[in-house]
Amino acid sequence: MVKTASTMLPLGTAAPDFSLPNPITGGTVSKADFAGKPLLVMFICNHCPFVVHLKDALGPFTDEYQGKGLSVVAISSNDVENYPDDSPEKMKEFAAENGFNFPYLYDASQEVAKAYTAACTPDFFLFDSGHKLAYRGQFDDSRPGNDKEITGADLRTACDEVLAGKLPSDNQKPSIGCNIKWKSGAAPNYFTGQPAE
Repeated sequence: MVKTASTMLPLGTAAPDFSLPNPITGGTVSKADFAGKPLLVMFICNHCPFVVHLKDALGPFTDEYQGKGLSVVAISSNDVENYPDDSPEKMKEFAAENGFNFPYLYDASQEVAKAYTAACTPDFFLFDSGHKLAYRGQFDDSRPGNDKEITGADLRTACDEVLAGKLPSDNQKPSIGCNIKWKSGAAPNYFTGQPAE
């Protein structure tokens, strides 16, 4: 498994716009739907071992923080032609199986992933109520096979700070995961494809 790290988009960056289909409901979800609310944008997919490692924790974590006033959305940008396990139909199944109570959106063009400089799955971007980037990085230190407990500690601390109207520490560790599966010839210039440390 090749490990890829977050690009660590500069803090304070405005959340790029998106308007994407939600295979679970058949509707469309846009960034504008979350105006004035802190927003967590997660780039995930169905098959990545790093996402599968966290999947049992993501539902309860997001349920807890949505209850505290955080808006949450997940986006899958993988090339489904070459990775059919990440198709919209499979996304719907994955969300149901794992109790995801947040919009899980399909970025067919991969343009939203590029706008966020998303590089891996999972990749987490937390924005304050003005939709300025406050945190980007890992869920916690747990990875497949390293025997560390999944706590969500890093993202939890950042969410608590943002919900309290504070800025999280800028000492943030990048997320590590599988690279987003770019369509042939479509990998963005910020993605090097090099393994993470």
